[in-house]
Amino acid sequence: MKKTDIKEELKKSKGFINEFKTFIKRGNVLDLAVGVIIGGAFGTIVSSLVDDILMPIVGVIIGGHDFSNLSITVGSAVIKYGSFIQNVIDFLIVAFCVFIFVKLINKFFIKEKIEEKKEEPKKSDEVLLLEEIRDLLKKNNKKK
Repeated sequence: MKKTDIKEELKKSKGFINEFKTFIKRGNVLDLAVGVIIGGAFGTIVSSLVDDILMPIVGVIIGGHDFSNLSITVGSAVIKYGSFIQNVIDFLIVAFCVFIFVKLINKFFIKEKIEEKKEEPKKSDEVLLLEEIRDLLKKNNKKK
């Protein structure tokens, strides 16, 4: 490579690195990373709730069955539909929690927007006086 080619490549890489730094520093990326980490932890908690608390209770209710061991053998393949049922319940609980969370957040922001609308700026005395004069002039013009 020529010296000019190397310099151009270094400039491009510095531009790329700076662009990457700018991307990482944006608030949305950090919020997303925090959300993914918290979501993973929340998923673990929900899985434990389903596996260790809910499914044993459901198993007792339906006659002492353990869902995690439910399976069907087809030839040499084992279809573990009990595990699938647990995962579906996990999903439904997570989806319900996210729904409740979004609903609460929306309710909070709607209240905030209503409060913002209520606090309209008051008109100054001069503006009120000018509007009154305007209305009187309109009224007088209609009489003529």
